[in-house]
Amino acid sequence: MRRSHLPALALLSLGITTSLFAANADHQEKPVIVTATRTAQTADTSLASVTMITRKDIERQQARSIQDLFRGVPGINIVNQGGAGKATFVHMRGTESDHVLVMVDNIKVGSATSGTTAFENIPIDQIDRIEIVRGPRSSLYGSEAIGGVIHIFTRKGDGAGLKPTFGFGGGSYGTLEGSTGLSYSGKQGWFNMTASGIGTQGFNACTGSSSAGCFINELEPDRDGYRNVAGSTRAGYRFQNGLEIDGSFMQSAGKTQFDGNFANKAVLMQQVLGGTARYSPLDFWRISLIGGRSREDSDNFLGTAFQSRFNTIRDTISVLNDFTLNSNNLLTIGMDYQKDHVRSTEAFTVHSRNNWGVFAQHQATFAKHDIQLSLRHDDNQQFGSRVTGGAGWGYPITENIRLLANFGTAFKAPTFNDLYFPNFSNPNLRPEDSLSYEFGTRGKADWGNWSLNIYETRIDDLIAFDATTFALNNIALSNIEKARIRGFEGTLSTQIKGWQLSSNLTLLNPEDRSSGLNRGNILPRRAEQSFRLDADRQFGQYTLGAMLLVEGQRYDNLANTLKLDSYVKFDLRAEYNFNRHWRLQGRIENLLNERYETAAFYNQPGRSFFAMVRYQP
Repeated sequence: MRRSHLPALALLSLGITTSLFAANADHQEKPVIVTATRTAQTADTSLASVTMITRKDIERQQARSIQDLFRGVPGINIVNQGGAGKATFVHMRGTESDHVLVMVDNIKVGSATSGTTAFENIPIDQIDRIEIVRGPRSSLYGSEAIGGVIHIFTRKGDGAGLKPTFGFGGGSYGTLEGSTGLSYSGKQGWFNMTASGIGTQGFNACTGSSSAGCFINELEPDRDGYRNVAGSTRAGYRFQNGLEIDGSFMQSAGKTQFDGNFANKAVLMQQVLGGTARYSPLDFWRISLIGGRSREDSDNFLGTAFQSRFNTIRDTISVLNDFTLNSNNLLTIGMDYQKDHVRSTEAFTVHSRNNWGVFAQHQATFAKHDIQLSLRHDDNQQFGSRVTGGAGWGYPITENIRLLANFGTAFKAPTFNDLYFPNFSNPNLRPEDSLSYEFGTRGKADWGNWSLNIYETRIDDLIAFDATTFALNNIALSNIEKARIRGFEGTLSTQIKGWQLSSNLTLLNPEDRSSGLNRGNILPRRAEQSFRLDADRQFGQYTLGAMLLVEGQRYDNLANTLKLDSYVKFDLRAEYNFNRHWRLQGRIENLLNERYETAAFYNQPGRSFFAMVRYQP
């Protein structure tokens, strides 16, 4: 496929897909999202490209990890290094894995050393819903939100009264999983407590030779297991005077094995603590105070010998003021404070830094034109000032079809590893800056819902691994001059003869535009094409489903000399409802037993089976 033809082929492909589907699709309820604007709005009124994943979606798909959920989501590339509990990276719209801002219950999470979030250790049984916002959001959130924002919400009290939940299952690779929970929802207050655990023997994470692959000098053809125990609690109360408070806590702790010459086992802990208070002193004025701490700890071993420790703490405080000027104008003025702390056995020359940010946003409607304007100033202790801005526009050309356009700038400050990690870092790195624009349309009809988006992102001073400088002077990272990412996303959901169908197509051209030898090459670990089709149907007490995922080739290095082949993954799932409380679920993953890699030399699960019994009141 020629790169210059990607958008045209995408439109044709979605058009063919649309013509295959028949009428009478059921429209879904309108979910409320808060991430795109930091204010509540329905997903169909958002000017941003948004995907909502609910608890019902998680259980319908029988997803067992976040990487399960995210595979094939529009604009997302998943990179996993060897199965459950192994390092998992998310690339959104072709940007770097540390260009995605991640939050849990309004608290910013992620490692200050690596700059990424350990998605593999976030327990899926604790999740109520996930909001995925594609496109730059630095003008609202500051550093990191070049590719977009992922906001994870833990489970909360749902429905009236006290409700217990239970689940237990097992399957291939010696895997056992279980979860239990208790929730309550009353007139003014609610709470939820959930505990979960997973243990798996895993499989050999690495393939390669004694001289190449997974950072090993000696082969370790062993099983690389993983175990994790997690818990979360979330509670809230609304007082008679209108004051609302909400607090949450989540902790995930475990051990994972992998193949490596410097370490082959890690003891991990991830923790998020946060709270929110909301109050309206006047009818037109609403104040939100959000504060919390996220923590990521990693102790690394080679056999039984301790090797290294990386502990990071991130403290955040936000104050938001929403002023409803009239029914068509909402003004938001806010302030954010963030402080990162690093404790490590490695010799980092700087151990903490802080960032202050102030921003303003205006959402308005004028003669059917929806407008969103935002501006933010960040003052980073190490890198000084950064100003970012964003603009969004929407217009309904018919009752059911809407045109959209978005523009935004963003930035990403280098991480502590980027700057100070011995024999790897580059203290002269500059922050990365980006400019993005997007055009799209979305609509609904009797036969279903659809959306089409094209976008371009230009990144200056992109930080990337450079094998040349690493070989010469042990400086692995450098600012490549420029990168240009062009892409297309199309989604379609419908119903035909009782089958609920949803599909999406992503076409991507993430190109190195520097003046060096790699100019014109594809940025590493991004698949250039991705297609996903989900189908589900209920037959009385039975429900059947399937997922087809097709991903194109990608490269594992800037030089594009290490190619990773395209692959097709096909999963089947089934569910039997004994009654309205008990159900049995079963899933066959990778039915075709496809061998594939999303990172060079790292294996992915072959054909495998998993079954689970669930109880819900």
